[in-house]
Amino acid sequence: MVKEALVNNGDSFADRPSLPLFEDIYIGSLASGSKGVIMSNGYPWKQQRRFALSTLRNFGLGRKSLEPSIQIEAQCLNEAFQGEQGKPFNPQMLINNAVSNVICCLVFGDRFEYSDDQFQTLLKTINEIMYLEGGIWAEVPGPHRRIFSGWEEVISFIKIRIQEHKKDNDPSSPRDFIDCFLNEIEKWEDDTRAGFNLENLSFCTLDIFVAGTETTSTTLYWGLLFMINYPEIQEMDAVVGSSWQPSMEDRDSMPYTDAVIHETQRMGNIILLNIMSVFLSPQNTMVLGTLQSVLFDESEWETPHTFNPAHFLDQEGKFRKRDAFRSFSLGKRVCPGEQLAKMELFLFFTSLLQRFTFSSPPGVEPSLDFKMGSTHRTPFIWFSDTN
Repeated sequence: MVKEALVNNGDSFADRPSLPLFEDIYIGSLASGSKGVIMSNGYPWKQQRRFALSTLRNFGLGRKSLEPSIQIEAQCLNEAFQGEQGKPFNPQMLINNAVSNVICCLVFGDRFEYSDDQFQTLLKTINEIMYLEGGIWAEVPGPHRRIFSGWEEVISFIKIRIQEHKKDNDPSSPRDFIDCFLNEIEKWEDDTRAGFNLENLSFCTLDIFVAGTETTSTTLYWGLLFMINYPEIQEMDAVVGSSWQPSMEDRDSMPYTDAVIHETQRMGNIILLNIMSVFLSPQNTMVLGTLQSVLFDESEWETPHTFNPAHFLDQEGKFRKRDAFRSFSLGKRVCPGEQLAKMELFLFFTSLLQRFTFSSPPGVEPSLDFKMGSTHRTPFIWFSDTN
């Protein structure tokens, strides 16, 4: 049914609904569909999605040319983990920073050090907002004001980066998404509906920056948590050797690791209500495409409620695709960063498993209980790692 709606009738289910919370965040403009990429509709959405995809692809999105940058960031993350010297620690912010740096290079033209207090505060603010937005707190006067103030902080950070870009932008040599968008503004000045203006640049940058940070980092965090809860799988999935840097060319020869990553995405089920596929039908009926119904369908998966990498392996141990695996959605609103996310998940995960064995500290019982937010969030837990 999900495929019937999103693919066969994609045009009828392509728009976003008008939600009061997001209307306030986007300054009351969602009804006209003029702000950002994620929550916009119609003509502005088509123009902004097209531009974002083509621009980010030119900078390597989903292409092999971006692989060295991810590998370097994976090495930085390993060094940060190594710096904990095997003591219990919570790796969430380190993982967030590492994943965010990849999209930051595409959007802002630079990465941020793990010791950058301002950026760390920004990531913590985003984490807090994502948690508050997905629960009852979004309807409570106090916490819901924190959502607004939090987004104002993030947007303020983005606007500062935009002003910096305006000062030294060379139209003949754009460095990143912001430069390219600035170059488009004059070209589209006669077509204001397309949304190429400074205000919308802030919201488009916000969408790409947050989406490129939150989902992949949360998935990686779930991956480490699953490894702690299933040590026998972690042992089987251990990447042999530490003298080589894992690359995407290795994926075909590592079917079990690939299966573990896919099973992490299936069981982690990061976007419960599939924010990349929230639709408004022509009859003004809001339709929520739930990935839960697909990823845990008992008619599609042998053991749907168990973490089982064999779901993605054939009888010969080779990786097999599953039609019911739709973690990136499908149809008109399919996740535009799918290829980048797949590359990041493989390179970060294999790099970490190559260097470390993860476990919970003595006396701490690992848990898979989740926190409901805008994403399916992992519980707070301290990890221990050993070489």
